[in-house]
Amino acid sequence: MLETRATVVQVDGQYALVQAEPGNGCEQCNGKGCGTGQLSRLFCSNPRQFQVNNPINAGIDDEVIISIADGAVLRGIGQVYVLPLLLLLIGAMLGNQWAVPDGHRDIYSAMGALLGLGVGFVFSKKISYRRAGNYSQPHIVRLWSEK
Repeated sequence: MLETRATVVQVDGQYALVQAEPGNGCEQCNGKGCGTGQLSRLFCSNPRQFQVNNPINAGIDDEVIISIADGAVLRGIGQVYVLPLLLLLIGAMLGNQWAVPDGHRDIYSAMGALLGLGVGFVFSKKISYRRAGNYSQPHIVRLWSEK
């Protein structure tokens, strides 16, 4: 499980809006090992806010530990980036194969690529709606307390 510390900003039923500090890494290395902390400081200097499940009924201004399953981030990357790009390549190859021999292969390849990319985004969106309620969603695990 990947975990990080955040502050609850707003509570809405079973969900909470939390604000993670900029540059926070996971609790494993606190941003010192894999470079995630340095990258987030470079590109995300403003505090980030996320809506997460709130099974422990944390209140506003509580400091909490947010957790997400280990494979959830990798599955999300595959779903958002790899699936559309794979379908883009397949569409370009199919467009090239279907091109009539009049010398416009590039146009057919480009149209196939755009069609494949669009289909990839639609599939990605449908998959994300199906998975919306499963374990891969970030959630509050416990209140944070200094050790």
